[in-house]
Amino acid sequence: MTNSLFDSARYQAVRKPLLQASTLPPECYTSPEFFRREVGRIFLQNWQFVGREEQVAAPGDYFCFDGLGGSVIVVRGLDMRLKAYANSCRHRGSRLLDGSGECKRIVCPYHGWSYRLDGSLVGTPGMQRVENFDPRDYPLIELPLETWAGFIFIHYADSPPPLSQHLGSMVDRFASHRPAQMRHVGSLEFDIDANWKLLAENALEAYHTGTVHRATLGQQDSSVVDTTGSWTALLVEDEASVATLPGDDKPFPHIDGLDTEARAGACFTLVFPSTQLVFAQDCLWWLAFSPVAVDRTRLTLGACFPQSTICLPGFEDKLKSYFERWRLATAEDNAICEAQQQGQKCAREAGRFAPDEFAVHALANWVLDQVLER
Repeated sequence: MTNSLFDSARYQAVRKPLLQASTLPPECYTSPEFFRREVGRIFLQNWQFVGREEQVAAPGDYFCFDGLGGSVIVVRGLDMRLKAYANSCRHRGSRLLDGSGECKRIVCPYHGWSYRLDGSLVGTPGMQRVENFDPRDYPLIELPLETWAGFIFIHYADSPPPLSQHLGSMVDRFASHRPAQMRHVGSLEFDIDANWKLLAENALEAYHTGTVHRATLGQQDSSVVDTTGSWTALLVEDEASVATLPGDDKPFPHIDGLDTEARAGACFTLVFPSTQLVFAQDCLWWLAFSPVAVDRTRLTLGACFPQSTICLPGFEDKLKSYFERWRLATAEDNAICEAQQQGQKCAREAGRFAPDEFAVHALANWVLDQVLER
């Protein structure tokens, strides 16, 4: 049907080259039907970043990720291997854990069924007389989990393609940052009344910085980064770090051994579908956009620094200027995305891309590649 929300003919203008192309129409940000298609074809069918390995450093350490495919427990086993399990008891489905912490076993709060860290069911109170019941048949449901350089990714589908295929050239592009040697130093959480794509798009262009961040970051300029794999990026050139506010001291040294490309500035990536990894000269940070509904998104911002930097005298005090920058700029971004979400409800046609929105154009077309009729 030519009028279908998922008919490719409807999006021909988005498919044109950047300087001829139109933006996604407003229904892509407001339609529950479009969002449901994104859930099924994007968020249940692609690798998703959930955290850093050092957040679960010791046996029994865990955290929960509440994604569109259901809540997931990421836990470090006694053998030091990382596992991802559906956060659901095999008895009657109760949620098992919340937040993060440490445990020797995973115990259901409803009826006390308990599981080892390897997922095996070992405690089933009150089940002794149940016929043909073998606890070995009811382990926790395991999900695919892979890591790259300390970043943890999970997948909701069985037998997904390798994470390395998803990341493509990202692995080599940021090798000199030595991300595996980074350590997580803190996170910020936000709830935003906006579609996830609006937040991801905002994170992929510097066009808005002179207006939205006029009093904080100021105008930034960007250039295209060549990518292969399921990611896109822009480079904000600056010989100093962009991770603190302009004019502030740059309290930490550059990462030792950066190559020429890495020294040129901060690279703002988007690992499809919805995780921005920012590689600056002195640190890296991420923005993980987790959709909750068509017009609601949970954002987690996490920060990492080299271990050598963390060991410097006065690190905690100097770190404050970085988190101040992230709090201020993220609040400005969140507010404009909420205003943009409200504007999508008005009757209007799609707009046009500016030259600086090359990565936004790439994201729009990647989304269409996933959701349109095949």
